[in-house]
Amino acid sequence: VQLQASGGGLVQTGGSLRLSCVASGVNFRRDDMAWYRQAPGKEREFVAAVGWRGGTFYRDSVKGRFSISKDATDSTVYLQMNSLEIDDTAMYYCAAGRLGLGAFSPNYWGRGTLVTVSS
Repeated sequence: VQLQASGGGLVQTGGSLRLSCVASGVNFRRDDMAWYRQAPGKEREFVAAVGWRGGTFYRDSVKGRFSISKDATDSTVYLQMNSLEIDDTAMYYCAAGRLGLGAFSPNYWGRGTLVTVSS
C-alpha cells in the first residue's frame, strides 16, 4: 500500500485548501480511509474518516468546515478544508485502515503534507 498526500500550502485564516491522497494497493470497496494531523509539539490526532460504504466522521473542531470524500475511479481521497483557522496548522497525513465504533484504526500511513494558516 502506498499513500501519497498533496495539496498543502500557506493560506490565510478564513481561506480554503483541498488535500488529495492517491492510494495504491487500497481497495475502496473494503478499506476505510482517514486524515490525521500533527501540529508542532503535539500528538497526531484524528481529523476525518470515510468508510468503505461512504459514511463520514469528523472531529468536533472541524465539523461544518472540513469535508472528506473519495473517488474510487482514481483511487483518491480528498479533504476539503474551508474557513481555516490558525489551529488547523499542522502536517496532515492520509491513512488506510478500519473504522470501528467511534474509532479509526490505521494500518498504513502516507507521508504528510504541510498546511500553514497565517493571520
